Amino acid sequence: MQSPVPTRNPAFGLALVVLGALLFIQNAGASRVALRAGVDPLTLTTARVTGTLAVLLVAAALFRRSALRPPRGRLGALLVVHGLIGVAALQWTYFVAIDRLPVGMALLLEYQAPILVALWARFAQRERVRPRLWWGLALAWGGLAAATGIWRGLALDLVGVAGGVGAAVSFAVYFLVGEHGVGRLDPMRVIVWSFLWATLGLNLVHPVTALPVRLLDERVSLLGRLDGHTAPVWAVLAWVVVVGTVVPFGLELLALRHLAATSVTMVAMLEPIGVSALGWVWFSESLDAVAITGAVAVIAGIVLAQSARRVATLAEPPHLG
Repeated sequence: MQSPVPTRNPAFGLALVVLGALLFIQNAGASRVALRAGVDPLTLTTARVTGTLAVLLVAAALFRRSALRPPRGRLGALLVVHGLIGVAALQWTYFVAIDRLPVGMALLLEYQAPILVALWARFAQRERVRPRLWWGLALAWGGLAAATGIWRGLALDLVGVAGGVGAAVSFAVYFLVGEHGVGRLDPMRVIVWSFLWATLGLNLVHPVTALPVRLLDERVSLLGRLDGHTAPVWAVLAWVVVVGTVVPFGLELLALRHLAATSVTMVAMLEPIGVSALGWVWFSESLDAVAITGAVAVIAGIVLAQSARRVATLAEPPHLG
């Protein structure tokens, strides 16, 4: 007897995606607290990825043992790239960006990835695209200039900008790898094996044991408007792993039972705006009408550029923000 097909509930799926996006958004603030507490970006990356893998392995062993089966052949090789670049490199460059730039600006730079994918498809793969690609490109980059205040002569941290651009390139690699086969696998299996390869790579370069044990018990300020409150570093790191990574991952995996991956992705495009608002609410970062308009223009441009592709089969993004 065949098991019944689960009933799709788009409204429930949308609620899950929005909640997951909110958790990813707040994680930018929690991560900045950890960084300002003295945890350097590479150490934070290794700790987050390693901790997330540990939780994922337990969850897979209990609820989805098939996810523990290693993919073979070409898909297995793609997952190595997916893990080392789409998870590990993306995480590291993202943390560098939010450590040195306003958090909203860091996300706006990272989310140039879909535009890079569209340009790669047009010029490297000779894929036919609709003319709105160029409108989207102009809108997104013009909006980025407005949102960051470059037009006012704002001096940017070059290392932070390099981190944001690196995050965009890593995110674009994730998209391209997803298009070429990883998207056909069970999402839980993809996540488990991507994080496994990312964990192995990061711990070879910078082991999680490099995190100073003495630092874990220190109480640190939550910064910004929460400056009067403190928390131990170990609690901040646990929050980043569980509330900022594992829970939103789980929510979005569950949402895929009710919504198409493209719908989940479109909601994720609102994350840079959400993080800009977080920077204003939490860290008192400037957010005037021009910056808000620029951020909206960036998202509109990204949507236009990505929709210009005649064939788009992007896998669900990792949302590691």
